[in-house]
Amino acid sequence: MKESMEMLAKDPNSELFSTDIEPLRIDVIGSLITAAPIDVLVNVILVWAKQHKSKMVCIANTHMLVDAHQKPSFGEVLKDSDIVTPNAMPLVWLLKRMGVKTQEIVTSLNLMQCLCQKASQQKVSIFFLGSQSLILQKMRHRLAQDFPELLIAGMEPLPIRPLTLDQRQKLIQRIKHSGAGLVMVAYSSPKQEYWMAEHKNQIEAVMIGVGGAFPAYAGLNSSVPTWMKEIGFEWIYRFFQEPTKFWKKHVKTTSIFIHLALNQIWNRYFELR
Repeated sequence: MKESMEMLAKDPNSELFSTDIEPLRIDVIGSLITAAPIDVLVNVILVWAKQHKSKMVCIANTHMLVDAHQKPSFGEVLKDSDIVTPNAMPLVWLLKRMGVKTQEIVTSLNLMQCLCQKASQQKVSIFFLGSQSLILQKMRHRLAQDFPELLIAGMEPLPIRPLTLDQRQKLIQRIKHSGAGLVMVAYSSPKQEYWMAEHKNQIEAVMIGVGGAFPAYAGLNSSVPTWMKEIGFEWIYRFFQEPTKFWKKHVKTTSIFIHLALNQIWNRYFELR
């Protein structure tokens, strides 16, 4: 499998497009995290998109993994996902500690932009779902500048309230008739993950939960600089943005994650002895 993924990264037009590729996944505090560089992930996702496979991609941070550990229903959602990327340096460090030496951080904004670039080259259309109309308008303008050849299958906001059965069925049909191979879903977490899980095998495309990537890309919401994420200082950026929310949401979660991660490393150490 490792050799197949490396071949795909070098030659995305290879015969591997006819196969059902499953990237390597490693257990991190009970959830399976996909261990692969972003260029490999992009090519794997585009394989599925061209075949209109109903797949689900989650972009996970430590808070999401702790939620999955504490809430069995959410844990099942991540378990059923086809790709779960490490969107936090603690996850990358833990993967490296477990033998994936070349692992890199994979953020929602970076993955979305990489997919837009490759999808425009390979004529794979994308449906942008979620956020607000103003944000989608600004995104469309920037996408036209950055990726003029990109095929936009559709753009629709998602209301905060749940859709009725009729509205949901009509939305599924609109996505299906659009011909989209990729569906970028911008909802708050864990709403977007539950939404994708609910519509898996109904939407014939690769669904990717990108969270706050839409407003960040549209220039309406600042995103964490890549260099801060790469050295593990994302928490400083988040703290100065929303100090009260940061302490309430992240400090407790981070301490739980550290405890679970240390237990996993400790148990692994004795298993390997």
